[in-house]
Amino acid sequence: MVSVRVLGIQQEELQEQPEETIKVKVTSPTEEPIQEESEETVKVKIKDSIDVKVTNPNAQVLKFDLNLRRALNGDYLIFDHSDIDIVIMAEKKKIVAFAKDLMSEVVYGAETRLMEHLRKVGIIEYDSIQGGNVYGSLEGKIHNSKELDEIKMTLFQVAEWMRSEAPYMEVTKGHDEEMQDAMLDPDIENSTELGEVPHEEEKGAIRQANLFAPYLYGRYTY
Repeated sequence: MVSVRVLGIQQEELQEQPEETIKVKVTSPTEEPIQEESEETVKVKIKDSIDVKVTNPNAQVLKFDLNLRRALNGDYLIFDHSDIDIVIMAEKKKIVAFAKDLMSEVVYGAETRLMEHLRKVGIIEYDSIQGGNVYGSLEGKIHNSKELDEIKMTLFQVAEWMRSEAPYMEVTKGHDEEMQDAMLDPDIENSTELGEVPHEEEKGAIRQANLFAPYLYGRYTY
């Protein structure tokens, strides 16, 4: 039992009135409180702590998918596009687009569309778009922000640009597959009835033997 004494303010009241004692029974969460029949008791039950999670209903969750890898120095390497590879340099706060295979007008067009998109949405600085130190590359400097994570916002906007490029990449992929099928497996209209042509020793109008060859010091070929 824990006794709690109620003390008065004036000394006279203490002399006139006897001490009043309130007994408190402290029990554990699993133990049932004990009731006293003859004495006045105050029952206190200790409960486990309750975790309260406050969520903001106005918060928006942004979800996106990217085919990327993480370099040893922390840079993000994105390979989703069919013409270019994208590198987000986390430490230098730069984004660079490289040609995937060979540099061409198609590759330069894709790099330009990417930089223009990031410039319009406020990810990179207007006057920072320039050619990189690698042939055929284009780069831009990412803005500094005090409110948002610059790298996460850059990844999100690159994913949005990839989504806008999806129809173009689907058409290009379909065209390449059509051309390959036309050469390897043509239809009836674009094929002949000969089937497989057997191999012959000589084909065409130019003979390979019994020709005078001046570059062989006037000798004949056999």
